Amino acid sequence: MTATSPDVTLATQVRHSAKVLIQEVGGEAVLLDLGSERYFGLDPVGTRIWALLGDANALEQVHATLCGEFDAEPARIETDLLALVRQLADAGLVEIG
Repeated sequence: MTATSPDVTLATQVRHSAKVLIQEVGGEAVLLDLGSERYFGLDPVGTRIWALLGDANALEQVHATLCGEFDAEPARIETDLLALVRQLADAGLVEIG
């Protein structure tokens, strides 16, 4: 995470950038930022989060779904979710707001 990371909370609305292509392979995903021509890899959990970002209005909806799907403490899921969204935003792969 860089110092330019946006302020992200569960109330934050996030959407995929229109400049991103995605390819899923074996439960994992590779994202290509068409602007920078850089690749970004996601593990299966990150790939699931990416899919949920396309369906939800706010991260609290993504968090609630993840809490129902994964056997982990809600606080841990929140921490990991927010960290990934910050990384995706820093890489220009999602738009905040």
